[in-house]
Amino acid sequence: MVEGFEAVIDKNCKVLILGTMPGAESLTKEEYYANARNQFWKIVFSLLEKDLDDNYENKKAVLLNNKIAIWDVLKSCDRENSSDSNIKNPVSNDFIWLYSKYPNLKSVYFNGKKAEALYKKLVINKVNREDDIRLYTLPSSSPANAVKFEAKVNEWKQIISLRREEINTDVIRLNACLGGYGGASYEVDIDI
Repeated sequence: MVEGFEAVIDKNCKVLILGTMPGAESLTKEEYYANARNQFWKIVFSLLEKDLDDNYENKKAVLLNNKIAIWDVLKSCDRENSSDSNIKNPVSNDFIWLYSKYPNLKSVYFNGKKAEALYKKLVINKVNREDDIRLYTLPSSSPANAVKFEAKVNEWKQIISLRREEINTDVIRLNACLGGYGGASYEVDIDI
C-alpha cells in the first residue's frame, strides 16, 4: 500500500493542480515531483517567470504566493513502481473536506489524463462543485510523457491566463460627476 501526501494549499489558493499519486522517488524524499526527470517544477517556474529553485520549501512558497495548490487525486493505492498504469485498489483523497475548507478554489487542473480519469471515477459524483469549479486536463509532466517541454509549457499556460482573469474580476468602483443641461449635475457610481 502506497500513501500520498497532504495538500500544499492555503486559504488564498484559487487553482488546484492534481496528480495521481507520488512516484517512488517523491515518496522517498517526501516531496511532490521529486524525480529530477519530472518536468512539473520546471514548467511551473517557467510559467511564473521565476528561476528554478532546488529548495523544496521555496518551491512550495512560490506556488502558494501565486495562489496555486497541489495535491493528488489518490490518498492511497497498491502500486509496484511509479507507473500510473500499475495503480490498483485506488482510494481517493477527501475532496468534500478540501472544497469546504478551501472555498476559493475555482479551477482544477489535472496533471495528465490518468489523474482526470481517477477523479471522474472516484470523486466527481461525491462533490457538488461542478457549477463553480472548472476542470481542465493538461499533458502530464511525467518523464513517461514524451511530449516536448515547449509543447507542455504551451498547454500549461492556461493556468496563468485563467488565474489572471480571476484576479482581474475584482469589482472596481468608479464615482463620477456628470454635468447636465441647465446646470444640473448627476453623480454616477459604476461597478466594474
